[in-house]
Amino acid sequence: MTQPNHTHVAILGSGAAGLTAAIYASRARLEPVVFHGHQPGGQLTITTDVENFPGFEHGIMGPELMQVMTRQAERFGTRMVQAYVSRVELESSPKVLHLDDGSTWTADTVIVGTGASARLLGLESESHLMGYGVSACATCDGFFFTDKKIVVVGGGDSAMEEATFLAKFASEVTIIHRRDSFRASQIMQERALNHPKIKVVWNKEVTEVLGDREAGVTAVRLRDTVTSEVSDFPTEGLFLAIGHVPNTGFLGDTLEKDESGYLVVEPGTTRTRIPGVFAAGDVADKKYRQAITAAGTGCMAALDAEHWLTEHGLTD
Repeated sequence: MTQPNHTHVAILGSGAAGLTAAIYASRARLEPVVFHGHQPGGQLTITTDVENFPGFEHGIMGPELMQVMTRQAERFGTRMVQAYVSRVELESSPKVLHLDDGSTWTADTVIVGTGASARLLGLESESHLMGYGVSACATCDGFFFTDKKIVVVGGGDSAMEEATFLAKFASEVTIIHRRDSFRASQIMQERALNHPKIKVVWNKEVTEVLGDREAGVTAVRLRDTVTSEVSDFPTEGLFLAIGHVPNTGFLGDTLEKDESGYLVVEPGTTRTRIPGVFAAGDVADKKYRQAITAAGTGCMAALDAEHWLTEHGLTD
C-alpha cells in the first residue's frame, strides 16, 4: 500500500484528459490521485450541450459529462483532492507536489492534464452568457447556430479558420476586428474573405454582449477604435477566436514548452523530457482541442505511466 500523501500516479487536472487517465490508472490498481485544479471538470463545465462525444446519442450537458466521468473514476478507486498544485519538483524521486492549501504530496509518476484556457474579452456579460450564445469553440458549438447570423472576434489564423468553419452552418458570419488589417497568414485571409457568407467589420471592439440566458445573445455593443463611436450590432451568437493559453505557468521552466507555452511530448507518446512525467489533453495540444482527443491522450498517459512504473519496479 502507498503511504499517506503519496501515490503511484498523480494526475493534475480533472477535465476529460485527467479523468480518463484516472479511469485507466485506477483500473490498473495504481491508486491514482486527481488534483482538481482551478477549474474542476475543465472547460466542459462551461459548455452546455455536448453532442460530439461518442456514446451519448442525444447529447449530454458538459457539466453532467464531467460528473459521470468523475463517478466512473471514483468507482475504480481514484481519490479526488479538491486543491490545485501551485509548485512542483519533478526532477526528484519521488516527485514532489506543493498544493495551494499548504499540503505536500509525493508521486512516482505525474500526468499533467491542466488543459488550456480560451482567451476571453474579460466582460461580465461575456462570462454570464458563456454557453448561452457565447462560445470559444466553433467545432464544439457551430452546429447549434445553423441558419443564424453570428459574429467572430479575432484577426489571426484561428479567427479565419473558425469563421470559415462556422460558415458551413450559419447564414452569415461577421468577423469583428479592432484593427484595419488581419495578422492572419495570407492564405487564411483569402479563404475567409472570399467566402460569400463572411463579412468583416474593421476597427471595432466588443464592449458588451447583449441578451440573456433565456433568449440567448441578441447583439454585441461595439466601440469604434478610431472615433470611439458606440453602436449595437444585432447577432445571434458570439464566437471568440483570440487564442488559447495553456495552463502551464505553475510548472515554471521544469518541462519543455513550445513558443506558445504548450508542453512538448515525444512524438506518438505522452512522455515529456523528464522520466516519469507525462502530458495529456489541451495542455499539450494546440491543434485539435476536443474532449474526445483529450480523453484519448489521457488514456495514453495512463498506459505510459503504468509501463514506466512497471519498468522501474515501483508498482505494489
